[in-house]
Amino acid sequence: MEAVKANNHFKISESKTSVDIGLSANEVKDELKSVRKKLGELQETLYAHGKYAVLVCLQGMDTAGKDSLIREVFKNFNTSGIVVHSFKVPSTLERNHDYLWRHYIALPARGKFGIFNRTHYENVLVTRVHPEYILGENIPNINTVDDIDDQFWKQRFEQINNFEKHLTQNGTLIFKFFLHLSKDEQKNRLLRRLEKKDKNWKFSPADLKERKLWDAYQKSYQEAIRHTSTSHAPWYVIPADDKPIARYLVAKTLYDSLSSYKDIQEPELEDSTIDDLRKYLQQLKSEK
Repeated sequence: MEAVKANNHFKISESKTSVDIGLSANEVKDELKSVRKKLGELQETLYAHGKYAVLVCLQGMDTAGKDSLIREVFKNFNTSGIVVHSFKVPSTLERNHDYLWRHYIALPARGKFGIFNRTHYENVLVTRVHPEYILGENIPNINTVDDIDDQFWKQRFEQINNFEKHLTQNGTLIFKFFLHLSKDEQKNRLLRRLEKKDKNWKFSPADLKERKLWDAYQKSYQEAIRHTSTSHAPWYVIPADDKPIARYLVAKTLYDSLSSYKDIQEPELEDSTIDDLRKYLQQLKSEK
């Protein structure tokens, strides 16, 4: 598998953005179809079991393919068992709370999957590239950009790690996927948004402004992943230049990990309940 689990030595410059997994395009499509069906069945079991929640965090540069990945990977899920949140610029209400608050209240309940399309990591990615955004959080003793030093980021990484540790200790399984896109492929995808009329709505001039900060974002991703890839909430680096392969790698990673939890099973019925089921079955079959 080329879904690489990152560690504290992660180097973004040495990580692949494209990979040959030895399958043709049609074979990748078939494999994804197979694994997402199994994921859908596993979701039903997780829902019935009711003791774990699953949080899937998706991060990546603009055009990395997060939206389409959600659509394709979770296509076989019962919609009542999955909730997707796409986090935008914080509202006034959200800024009046600590930066993790809006993510905490969006967490999935036990038995359900939650998908965060952009996540609490925006608070150590976008804000690190644009530290002036931190001032809008109105944090005590943070009055100017100069107050936002290395210690501030170290503390924020620690807060995020504690947040995720608390979640896992209380039954939430966390999967963090960084869709690693090359700068050339981002250019190609932005061009398609401009050239295809039905894709124009996806384009924003801000995309080009942020693209000029590519190197700063790459450094921020590297630092965030290094400091927050833990045994209980690991980061998986997904080569994202080929969307179908990226989708397959995410789906396969999820299924392989979740299916290893042997305690996730449908609850067994008591003998008295089984006897009642038989009685009800016979009652229905005997109807005229």
